[in-house]
Amino acid sequence: MEPINVFDYEQLAQKRMPAVIWDHIQGGSEDEVTLHANRQAFERLRLRPRVLVDVSAIETHTTVLGTPIHMPIIVGPTAGHMLVHPEGECATAQAAEQAGTIMIVSGFSSRSIEEIHASTQGPLWLQLYSYHSLEVTGQFVQRAEAAGYQAIVLTVDTAHLGKREQDIRNNFQRSRFVPLANFVDNDVSETPLRHLVDTWETVDWLRTITRLPIILKGILTPEDALLALQHGVAGIVVSNHGGRQLDGTISSIEALPEIVQAVNGGCEIYLDSGIRRGTDILKALALGARAVLIGRPIFWGLAVNGAPGVHHILDLLHAELTMSMALAGQPTLSSLEPSLIKRPDQRM
Repeated sequence: MEPINVFDYEQLAQKRMPAVIWDHIQGGSEDEVTLHANRQAFERLRLRPRVLVDVSAIETHTTVLGTPIHMPIIVGPTAGHMLVHPEGECATAQAAEQAGTIMIVSGFSSRSIEEIHASTQGPLWLQLYSYHSLEVTGQFVQRAEAAGYQAIVLTVDTAHLGKREQDIRNNFQRSRFVPLANFVDNDVSETPLRHLVDTWETVDWLRTITRLPIILKGILTPEDALLALQHGVAGIVVSNHGGRQLDGTISSIEALPEIVQAVNGGCEIYLDSGIRRGTDILKALALGARAVLIGRPIFWGLAVNGAPGVHHILDLLHAELTMSMALAGQPTLSSLEPSLIKRPDQRM
């Protein structure tokens, strides 16, 4: 029977992966408090639907940094897609193109950024860490710009790698299973930032070496969001790295409202971590996200059925979002407002 939601894909994907790979993809850091909090926080939010609204046509098209997309759902950056499928990121990029959206390619992709770009006509952004040195990092950014990538997404929550205990128990090293395709000629560790810790000066430096817009991924406080604006970023991803870095942080969706309020339209805001249903997406959009990023479910679709599986994951989420908007009396993305949401601490 064909999967009817992303949880069906999750169950099927587990059967298709070796346990060490499954643990790596699914696991979080330490006690996985944040990993589970991401889902629980979405579940605590309640919708306040409006009725007797004309929802005969639902509009989900939007733009991100000026690029039109079919739905406010983006393929988030996850490393090593060849862990679950031989075509790796090339298959994922093709699925994103078919779904009419953007893929953010991980800097630790298992196919090179040039191969991935050549495999699709769809728009791509590049996720970036600082690799070994600013020289190596700068060369990588310039490769991405030359290849046709449209934005740089700098991950800023990995000054050290979180303690991912399932990987430690399994002695997991990604390079044992898939190549670091972008750095075959460089001394680059698969552990990001082992040699170089980013600061706000890194963001300033990055702006001097590329004409591409810069997005910071991993912001959880309004204080850092305001600093990001001061340093000229084009966008922010509200993210706790899917619960894989500092354990015990607030969930991304809990952090979103105060960041939206602080930024006040100064840049685009996106969100990831814990999204599994169209209603999750609806809640994030109503609270001010322009689009959401999907992580682990992309692996599930890829493991089950390659590019068609990823495309189906995106279609399922899009269909659920469309249905949720209709049932909530919200025919357009522009109609979504925080009043649609009842938060646990909120009096109406």
